[in-house]
Amino acid sequence: MSSRSRNDLKGPAGVSAHGPSTRQLRVAEEVRRALAEIFARTEFRDPELLDVRVTVTEVRISPDFRHATAFVTRLGRSDVEEVLPALKRVAPFLRNGLSKMLRLRTVPEIHFQPDTALDNAMELDQLFRSPEVKRDLED
Repeated sequence: MSSRSRNDLKGPAGVSAHGPSTRQLRVAEEVRRALAEIFARTEFRDPELLDVRVTVTEVRISPDFRHATAFVTRLGRSDVEEVLPALKRVAPFLRNGLSKMLRLRTVPEIHFQPDTALDNAMELDQLFRSPEVKRDLED
């Protein structure tokens, strides 16, 4: 490392310029697996979540491990935004379930975001297949 100290490489709120730490990545993956398991085996009492299949595609955890953002999608459907309020309501229940499944000092508070990566990839694929873009790429 150059003459700069490790603290000089930290950006806003102490986030490393190199991305999440190995521990953050490992804990985030454990949280993702545990949430996926809870969603797979739990029938929620919330009427908006009855017969709703949610998939947790990714979890990002804050550097202090107090907050986790879970990116979710619905299998075969693109209307995940409709169930986000219901997921927010059951977040305390999910956090309690995580506390029983994971050995963490503090269980993170869970926030939900729709995962739009697949939609974006499909949109880009369609764009690349359009005749105008194909023509430009071939030249």
